[in-house]
Parts: sequence; C-alpha cells; structure tokens
Amino acid sequence: MGAVRFFVRLILLIAVIYGLLAVFLLIRAFEWPFGRKLTPEITRLVCHLCLKILGITQKVQGTPMNRMGSVVANHSSWIDIFVLNASQRIYFVSKSEVRNWFGIGILGRVTGTVFIERRMRQSLVQKGIFFERLQKGDKLLFFPEGTSTDGQQVVPFKSTLFAALFEPELKDRLFVQPVSVYYKAPAGEDPRFYAWWGNLNMWQHLQSVLSASGNGSVSVTYHEPIRVSDYANRKELAKKCEDIVGSGYEHSRETT
Repeated sequence: MGAVRFFVRLILLIAVIYGLLAVFLLIRAFEWPFGRKLTPEITRLVCHLCLKILGITQKVQGTPMNRMGSVVANHSSWIDIFVLNASQRIYFVSKSEVRNWFGIGILGRVTGTVFIERRMRQSLVQKGIFFERLQKGDKLLFFPEGTSTDGQQVVPFKSTLFAALFEPELKDRLFVQPVSVYYKAPAGEDPRFYAWWGNLNMWQHLQSVLSASGNGSVSVTYHEPIRVSDYANRKELAKKCEDIVGSGYEHSRETT
C-alpha cells in the first residue's frame, strides 16, 4: 500500500505542479508589463493543493504582514516552500542549487525566487539584488539559519542577509516579520519525519513522505512585524528575530 500511495501522490503532484504551471505561464505572458498581479494567487493555489496531496494539514496563527519588507522563518524541509507560499504573496530567497530540484526548482524560477550563492565574494551582488527587489515592493522570505535542520529546534540565525535591509534609502520604510514553523509527524512516525537535513537524500525523503499512511500537520505562527530602523545593525535585528521565532516554535511544540 505504501508503494501505491507513493505513485498516486507523485502523479498528483506532477499533475498539479506542471498543469497549473502552464496556466501560470499563460497568464504571466499577459500580466508581465503590469507586474505580478494574478500569478502569485496561482502559486498559492498550487501550494495549497500540494499540501493536501502530501497529507499535511496547515494551521495558521497570526496575520501575514502587508508592510514593505522581508519575512524570516526557521527551516527544516523543502516542504517549507509549500507551507509558507500557501499563506501569503512572497518571493523566496534560496540557495542556487534549488534551481535544479524536481518540481520545486521550476516553480522557483517562474515565480520570482531570488537564487543566491552563499559565498563571501558574492555578498555585494546579493545585497544589490535584495535592494532592487525590496525597492520594487517585493516581499522577500529567507531562512537565516542558513540550512535546513532536523526540525526539533531553532538554530542561531546568521545575520548576512539582513544587511540589505539597512540600506539608508530603505531602512526607515522596511519591516521584518518573524515566522515560526513547527511540523507534527503522522502518528507513529519519528518526530523528525518531515525534516530534510544532514545527508538525507531528497528522493528518499520524498518517497517517505508520499508513502506515509497517516496525516501530519504544520503550525505556522506569524508574529508582529519588527521595524528595521528600531535596531542599530543587522546582528541585533537577526538576534531579535531568532528569539521570537524560537519562542513561537517552542509554544507550538508544547501546544500542538
């Protein structure tokens, strides 16, 4: 039965991602002179449907901000992309390797994801890209932990990507919204079931998730936005966001 569930869910995922991708590209061809008006809603629909196929119930607390700025969250899985995109109009900041991931890579490329290389010599280029997108009003979401974890804790936030928020032309107008994400595994499964971390092969993890007999859940907590100009530098802002995300994560773990 596990093999049957895997193939049925895999076929459904492919149908949803590539079927709606065709609709997305058709609409994008007409809307591009006016900005992204309708296609972000298609992205949200795709992500909602994918979560249903994966057997994950989403529980949302708080309200996604409508202010100019960025969103930061803890990171434990490729599933975060579906979870966080389903709740609001955002544009992910992701490592360059994601370009080539099955399904997700294509979605990322056509939906405006910012792909970056985590190398010091690229930091100025990345800062410039951030500045340009923020100035346009795009809400960028990034994972300050810098990597996915086993989903059992929030690890220290790196402050590098916060630097672009402190550009003099922007910092007085920008906000950051911390978001806590907590997964609850299907009954009888390892608590780390939905986490993709360490040396775990993505294909093997995808097989495991799609074959699961039970359903799991994810709790997403949107905290109050933080005004960037209230903090002296990127390190102070990163630490504040880390504390808020960590506190929200622990609350979800205790109450879910």
